[in-house]
Amino acid sequence: MATETSKAERWQRYYQETGARPPRETLLFALDRFEDEGREPGFAVDLGCGNGRDTVEMLRRGWRVLAVDAQESAVAGLAERPDLPPVGELQTLVSRFAGARWPEVDLVNSSFALPLCPAADFHATWRRIVASLKPGGRFSGHWFGPNDDWVGDPSITHLERNEAEEMLAGLEVEHFREEEDDSVTPRGTPKHWHIFHIVAQKGRAA
Repeated sequence: MATETSKAERWQRYYQETGARPPRETLLFALDRFEDEGREPGFAVDLGCGNGRDTVEMLRRGWRVLAVDAQESAVAGLAERPDLPPVGELQTLVSRFAGARWPEVDLVNSSFALPLCPAADFHATWRRIVASLKPGGRFSGHWFGPNDDWVGDPSITHLERNEAEEMLAGLEVEHFREEEDDSVTPRGTPKHWHIFHIVAQKGRAA
């Protein structure tokens, strides 16, 4: 119990540190592409929503959003955000990715969240993501590469670049940026990051 309590407290500190930060560039890229195509705001899933830095942006642009996170404190913090837009429509779900289910959607966003699960859950969730995208739908998010400092932790999934590219086969990759950087985690711990920034679109029906 103490371990679970301390883990929840660590996540709560993380949400406090990151909640006021702007939405991720990958999400903004995907939303802008939908707008460039002249498409109306649709339905999105935000996997690992935290307390809502990306969810708020989607709602602000008129999207309907199902925000999913394993931490109750994250979902509670999202619902209490003072900047929660009056437009859009928000649903929430407290669930780990392995147990989460959602209908067909136009966008699945998962910023720095999907890799934070073991390989079996990562790959099963990715298959559900791709299957759930409507024709013309998009995925935006981040995966971790093999030079990341967290390599070796069995609860986190890391991919070689060729593995990442193979997983994206069948989708149109609109944005793929590989980044390595020495900085700190939101909790202030020094870390070497190896990140794949991704936006990919599912083909439209003929």
